[in-house]
Amino acid sequence: MRTAVIAALVLSAAGAARQPAPSVLFFDDFAGSALDRSKWNVIVSGRTVNNEQQAYVDSPETVNLVRDASAEGAENGALEIRPRYRAGFETADGRSFDFTSGRLESRGKFDFTYGTAAARIKMTAGAGLWPAFWLLGNDGWPATGEIDVMENVGDPLWTSVALHGAGYSGNTPLVARHEFAAGSDITSWHVYSVDWSPDLIVFKVDDVEVYRATKATVERHGAWAYDTLKFVILNFALGGAYPQGVNKVNAPYPGLSAETVDLIKADRARFLVDWVRVTRR
Repeated sequence: MRTAVIAALVLSAAGAARQPAPSVLFFDDFAGSALDRSKWNVIVSGRTVNNEQQAYVDSPETVNLVRDASAEGAENGALEIRPRYRAGFETADGRSFDFTSGRLESRGKFDFTYGTAAARIKMTAGAGLWPAFWLLGNDGWPATGEIDVMENVGDPLWTSVALHGAGYSGNTPLVARHEFAAGSDITSWHVYSVDWSPDLIVFKVDDVEVYRATKATVERHGAWAYDTLKFVILNFALGGAYPQGVNKVNAPYPGLSAETVDLIKADRARFLVDWVRVTRR
């Protein structure tokens, strides 16, 4: 019996050894002296959705690479997206905002279908801060699908994942929270990832599964929107419908508390990304 067990273990190990290493489709560890614009677009927009309170700008004030002590443990440096209080900031199309922030997209530079998308992330807590790491289809939303790998609305104790498509967009039923264990929260480094295959999507935090949706589960609500190309987004929104739905804050801004506004005014709200990687076996 013992010999059989040992033989089975040897065969299992040999099988694991024969598994091909995943191919790296996309990687950025933000180790350069400047953002790699061959991989990322920095979005400029005064148009917001979800009643968000920020304008996205292309500025080192809001999108920057940091290193050493400012990278807070990211060995080769990190991407920093930092919202700023800029009362009365006017966009090119004449809209007015009191906050600016940053949004990066790989649209037109990198997209993929199926694989594992992962990012090592550290965030600031504060009611109404809304950083996110997500994948979006190239064509019309929601028909070509959205995969929210990590969202946080300022609560230090949990992050959320979600799927959006035709028939299950917006307040989607395909959503789950990940509650952190005692002694850990969003202000520590964590790896947020999604394994995306032709009929299954599995979300993980630190390589531990937190939610899965099969094609059959999704199709109870609408069409499977996950056989099309997706690009990568990192953004830092402020306030709006999702935070407000959680924290019930109406003033001084929808979903954005006075304490969080003070945090932004003091330039202490940060979304740090150590690296982003997309692989496929």
